[in-house]
Amino acid sequence: MHQTFQYIKFLLKSTNQHGVHSPFVYNLVTKCFYDRTAYKDYKTITKYRKKLLKNNTKILVTDLGAGSQIMKHQERSISQMSKHAGTTLKRAKLLYRLNRYFKFEHILELGTSLGIATHALSLGYPESYIETIEGCPTVSKFTMQQFKNQKIENISFIVDEFNDYLKSKIQNPKPTKVRLSAVEAQQTTNNKQLTTNRKPTYDLIFFDGNHQKEATLHYFESLLETIHNDSVFIFDDIYWSNGMTEAWKTIKQHPKVTVTIDTFYWGFVFFRKEQAKEHFTIRV
Repeated sequence: MHQTFQYIKFLLKSTNQHGVHSPFVYNLVTKCFYDRTAYKDYKTITKYRKKLLKNNTKILVTDLGAGSQIMKHQERSISQMSKHAGTTLKRAKLLYRLNRYFKFEHILELGTSLGIATHALSLGYPESYIETIEGCPTVSKFTMQQFKNQKIENISFIVDEFNDYLKSKIQNPKPTKVRLSAVEAQQTTNNKQLTTNRKPTYDLIFFDGNHQKEATLHYFESLLETIHNDSVFIFDDIYWSNGMTEAWKTIKQHPKVTVTIDTFYWGFVFFRKEQAKEHFTIRV
C-alpha cells in the first residue's frame, strides 16, 4: 500500500529533461538516463539474467537485512531469487549506461546477490575495480563461480556483514593493498596498487542490501568518509517501506549532499560543491 501511494505521488511530481535547468543533471538525463542506443553488451546482460531465471538449483540463503517480502523460506531456487530479488533488466541496463557515462574507477556494492547489477556495472566500464559485499556465503560462492566462468576479473567478492566490513575498512583500516586512480598511480609507484592503511575512496557506492532505515542511515554516514567531490551514491528501493522513505528524506537533507535525483526505484545522491542544493524527480 505504501509503495502504491508513493508511486502515485511520484507520477504527479515527476518530469523529464524539460523540467531540468541544471546543465549537469540535464546532460545526465539526456545522455545517460534517456540514451536509447542498443549497445551490444545489452545482449550479454540479458543472456546472464535469462540464464539465472532458468536455473532451478536450490541454495540455502541467510538474510542479514530486512529480508525478502516475497520469499520467506531459507532454501530458495536461483530462478526465484533472480525473479523476485534480482535487478530488473531495465535497471541493469541503466547501471551499464551509468558506468559507461561516468567511467567510475572504484565501485563499492553493498549486496551482491546473484550479481546482475555487478555484471552490468562491470561491462559498462571494464576498467572499473568493483568491490561487492554479500553477507550470505552460499549466494556469494554461487555468484563468484558465474563470473569465474565468464572470465570477469575486475571484481573482488567479499563475504561479510556490512557493519563488520565498514568497521574494518572505514573505521579501523589496517594496512592493505588498495587500488589507485590513474593519476595517483602515476604520482606514486606507477602501479595500480599501494599498501596503505588509509581509508578507501569510492567513485560509486550502490546501496542494495539491508533495506532498513537505521541500517541505511548508518551505512550512509559511515561511507561519507570515503567520498570525493564527484562521488555518486545510489540507494535502491527508496520507497520499499515507510522506514526507507524516511531514510531517503534524511539523506536528501544532509549538509554534504547537494543534488539528489528520485527515479522512484532508485535515489541518486551527488556531492558536487559547485552545484546548488536541489532535488529532482525524474521519470526513467
